[in-house]
Amino acid sequence: MYKINFRHTRRFQEIINAFLKHGFGHVLFRLGLTNRKSSKLDNAEMNMQDMGIRLRKTLQDLGPAFIKLGQVASSRRDLIPEQISVELAKLQDHVTPIPFAKVREIIEMELEAPLENLFIRFNEEPLAAASIGQVHVAELPTGEKVAIKVQRPDIRQTINKDLAILRDLVGYLEDNVEWAKRYCLRDMIDEFARSLNDELDYRVEARNADRIAKQFMEDTTIHIPSIYEDYSTEKVLTMEMIEGIKVNDYEQLDTKGYDRKVIAARITDSLLHQMFVAGFFHGDPHPGNIYILPGNVIAYLDFGMVGRLSEDMKYHFASLVIHLRSGDTKALMRTFYAMEIISDETDLRSFKRDVEDLQSKYYDIALTEVSLGTVFLELFQVAYRHHIQVPSDITMLGKAVLTSEGLLAELDPDISIMKSVEPFGKRLIVERYNPKNLLERSWDGMVENFEIISHLPKDLKAIANTVKKGKVQLDINVQQVQIFLNRFDRISNRLSLSIILLSFSILMVGLIVGASIAGQTNRLWHFPVLEVGSVVATLMFLYLIISIFRSGRM
Repeated sequence: MYKINFRHTRRFQEIINAFLKHGFGHVLFRLGLTNRKSSKLDNAEMNMQDMGIRLRKTLQDLGPAFIKLGQVASSRRDLIPEQISVELAKLQDHVTPIPFAKVREIIEMELEAPLENLFIRFNEEPLAAASIGQVHVAELPTGEKVAIKVQRPDIRQTINKDLAILRDLVGYLEDNVEWAKRYCLRDMIDEFARSLNDELDYRVEARNADRIAKQFMEDTTIHIPSIYEDYSTEKVLTMEMIEGIKVNDYEQLDTKGYDRKVIAARITDSLLHQMFVAGFFHGDPHPGNIYILPGNVIAYLDFGMVGRLSEDMKYHFASLVIHLRSGDTKALMRTFYAMEIISDETDLRSFKRDVEDLQSKYYDIALTEVSLGTVFLELFQVAYRHHIQVPSDITMLGKAVLTSEGLLAELDPDISIMKSVEPFGKRLIVERYNPKNLLERSWDGMVENFEIISHLPKDLKAIANTVKKGKVQLDINVQQVQIFLNRFDRISNRLSLSIILLSFSILMVGLIVGASIAGQTNRLWHFPVLEVGSVVATLMFLYLIISIFRSGRM
């Protein structure tokens, strides 16, 4: 039976009661969180959809931390069955607004001045209210109309208590339940806690807005509201008031003469630019966060949730899309290996068979007929079946695509994100194999590999000492052999390339410097040594590059 920290007993009991109320007593008993008496009236045979509905209602009752947890979980189709994910995606905040007296107190404490001195007008009725904060409209002394987000009192303490309970609970599950250990639930909760704590600090949201605004400094078709830093703190965020039309208010858009196709194209291009050019994107582009301004200008709001894609992750995603379309199953498998998401328990033969089935479904189909969101869902479902944990960056990317794709289809039924993303993917692949980028990665790889080699004698000595003490454990997993060989092959190819390029550079520089010092031409017996040497070395370089590319191990 699970024992809770004494300080959290009351809140833990509230959590248990909420799950019992919605029919999860049998589940709690199976996990060792309650006794049999608590679960005797439960229907243990509820189906997935019914479970999803009940879980959504339970999390709704438990407040901000659990609502956010459910919203994040709804994007993890690699971990959660689709029927449950669909229900969790419906989670919404239904909260009572903060009384104005408390709003005044928070603002005056944070901005260190009376409300009347800060604003010449302040609307006491909130424009919107959510579980973490609410928004009021005001006017600055300089005349600008602003939206002020005010954090709920004591919300951080409430959320931190729930996060502490979740950490304790996940630790218990990982120690006692096999599937919890397999999915690294503790790491997931830690990541969720970091994300939620960022949302509780409005200064982080302000920096996110500024970073995305810089992406579109030269693009007048995209507008990011300005942040007023002098009126913003950890608990108060003051930004430019956006007075446009909500993007899904189609009737008003049509009445005012806006061009839906132009709007859809601009939203698509701006989202793909954020994802695959900047690598920093709006993580929750639902209709409530997108407004349309005159001239079909797109305005994005609410930057509390953002996603990040590294250069490698952008390339891997582009590779998945292109290889899926081209029908290259081997290349798809190589991409999964490169992403390092295949675990020791993955049945490689079964996984490859499912990948081949998925690939054959989309092979040579017109891009306009393919939904990128559906592709994501099916990839996540394959991952779920094989206990593969997809990187959180990719799942947030999937959520953003899923959220926006339905909206875009209403704006312009002819638009296809899949078709729009392909040029970005091809551009990423071309950039990755640009000679300059290859040289930079090769140099980095060479430095890293030489560091490994320099530490090799010390490591071998440590291994020898361990063997002498009889403390060596041999654990061979046949499924890991191919992964090991792929990685070893890639390292050796990179090291070879690095050494040849370095040797070539040293040789050429030496000959040129020597010829300059001697004041002689670069001919030997009337033979153009440097020119011919450069041609030969270049051909060797190209041969090596082609060989490595053909091996698929770069």
